[in-house]
Amino acid sequence: MEQASETTTPSFRLKSWERRTDPLLFGVGLLFLTTWALPIVFPQLMDTAVHRLGHVQQAAWALFAADYLIRVWLADRRWHFIATHIPSLLVVLLPLLRHLAVLRSLLLLTALMRRVTLPFRMRVTVYVSGWACFLALVGGIAVLDAERRSADPTIVTLADALWWALTTMTTVGYGDLYPTTLEGRLIAATLMLSGIALLGVVTASIAAWFVERFQQTSTAEARNQADLRLVLTELEKLRTRLDEISQHQPGPPKPGDDRNGPA
Repeated sequence: MEQASETTTPSFRLKSWERRTDPLLFGVGLLFLTTWALPIVFPQLMDTAVHRLGHVQQAAWALFAADYLIRVWLADRRWHFIATHIPSLLVVLLPLLRHLAVLRSLLLLTALMRRVTLPFRMRVTVYVSGWACFLALVGGIAVLDAERRSADPTIVTLADALWWALTTMTTVGYGDLYPTTLEGRLIAATLMLSGIALLGVVTASIAAWFVERFQQTSTAEARNQADLRLVLTELEKLRTRLDEISQHQPGPPKPGDDRNGPA
């Protein structure tokens, strides 16, 4: 009865739903990202193809919205779920803003990371690396789309956009390429803040690894010193015992002690 009641709780049903829909959401997110990027990377596409790709994006958004509403309904604490899943909420609420529509593809990484079953430190490394590559790619494509509407653009090719995204995220900022539109500058600010945050996570992870190593070495040295002190204490006790035995044991007979013996 207890096992049956656990399978009907909202938290169990939510986890079960997410486990079953994660592969589907991953595929939908990848499909959306592809259909969003193709018209930007290949501007020579026919209008009919672009129109069809737009329909695919709308279908992907509808699936994201349906999944989000179902998860809110299955959650045991719905307001807490909404507060802790802001990217998913933005995906549903901001479908018409062109420069924010890319937020829908955040579910691509969200679904992927729920499938990762690596140890914690490895999971953090995979997560940070995935976020860095994802933001560099998406940010470059988004700024390329934004700068094409500028009167005097400096970012005109995909190679320029990816190079700019990489230098922006790493806070190098050579200044040879820069956005001139408001939308492009908003994307640049997002990449800057994200790059600083990701570098901070990487630095903290490396520092934590070194601290953990030093703590393990210090613990091993302390254990060895304790064992050595224990051995020295036992040796001292053994030496004391041997001294006591040697004091109570009669010494060898001296010459001439057998004078009173039998003739």
